[in-house]
Amino acid sequence: MDDAAWTALALTLTTVGAAATWLLWRRRGLVPGLRAAAITLLVPAAWLTDTLRMFTRIGDAVADWALGLVFSPVVWTGVALAGVSVVLLVVTGMLARRGVGARAGSEVEPGRSAPAAGPAGRGAPAIDDDLADIEALLRSKGIS
Repeated sequence: MDDAAWTALALTLTTVGAAATWLLWRRRGLVPGLRAAAITLLVPAAWLTDTLRMFTRIGDAVADWALGLVFSPVVWTGVALAGVSVVLLVVTGMLARRGVGARAGSEVEPGRSAPAAGPAGRGAPAIDDDLADIEALLRSKGIS
């Protein structure tokens, strides 16, 4: 669009906004009328600062993206893969909360042996005497 078309669009939107402002002022009072006037003044401000063109470019870009999203099987494949990924993340989180599967620290690095299991299979005994006291206290309270 050329400058004359942008000017005509801004003038038309401002005129429609001014008419709506006048009607709101007469029918509903001061506050709605002033609010409509404030919104009406945004159109010539956008025209004077060339942001009216920017807004239409953004709208065109969003419309192009939406059309590409709707009509592209490649995009829908990506959306399906993202959905499967989210489902897997949620399921693994639920399984981890239930204690199903590998537990933290149960993986053995190559070249190392698995940690020795203590009584009742609770893992390696505490290294430090202070930690052993704390561990015994927690076990006596039923916390493991």
